[in-house]
Amino acid sequence: MRKHRQDHTPSRQYPNPQPLTPSPSPPFMPSLRFLLLQIRDRDDPIRQQEIGCFANALGCDQGAISTFDLLTGGLSEKDLQQVDAVLIGGSGNYSAAGNSPWLDRTLAGLQTIYELRKPTFASCWGFQAFARALGGRCLHDPTHAELGTTQLQLTEAGCRDPLFGELESPFYGQSGHEDHVVELPPGATLLASSSLVANQAFRLDGALIYCTQFHPELDLDSFIDRVRAYPQYVESIVGKTVEEFAAACHDTPQTRQLLPRFARMVAELNPPSASS
Repeated sequence: MRKHRQDHTPSRQYPNPQPLTPSPSPPFMPSLRFLLLQIRDRDDPIRQQEIGCFANALGCDQGAISTFDLLTGGLSEKDLQQVDAVLIGGSGNYSAAGNSPWLDRTLAGLQTIYELRKPTFASCWGFQAFARALGGRCLHDPTHAELGTTQLQLTEAGCRDPLFGELESPFYGQSGHEDHVVELPPGATLLASSSLVANQAFRLDGALIYCTQFHPELDLDSFIDRVRAYPQYVESIVGKTVEEFAAACHDTPQTRQLLPRFARMVAELNPPSASS
């Protein structure tokens, strides 16, 4: 969820989200180290909530997730060598379709991730930015905005995919975006679509890199908390109060399976660096 903003000067006050209740770690959860790339204002409480959401979805301790602020620094190979996998989520108030020094620097960093074939799971803003970094096209287009629990359909490639293929089709995901990807980059395989936005998930061929427009890291409660932090989008996109909007959403247990399965794939690809 974002407005078309390019600078990174804090501009508004945010309500505090409710604390997350940690979910128990499943017995299959490997010991992995993750790097979460963030694109959020310093005073945005979703910075911390986002860490908890990914930890809950992965079934790992929050201490297994370190963070990197893309608004203030450039990603290096050294940063990537210290972790097993990269995570990218939403951006709050920042667009992947604009032009600014921090975004140019970030797109170059995403190219490095791909060149190194670093395992990555990118949702929402990360989906859009990865597509653009590798030669796809992303537009700011409120006529294709989605906010809420979105029905999604697997493509034929998605049905055969080792990560997505276990999902039933149709399935549902939590969505919040005004930018959307209108052209996938070369070497990307489309995995899922919605009725409004064709490009909803892709994998990059030859790499363990998956990108989704929707948010597999969010359960219903954390999604509604996220929306409450950016209430202006509820009015502008769906024309409802937050309470009316929340009543129309539902949980998405199928998509919550994606991140634990991704972690297992990372563990099978290479032994966890934490145990080496």
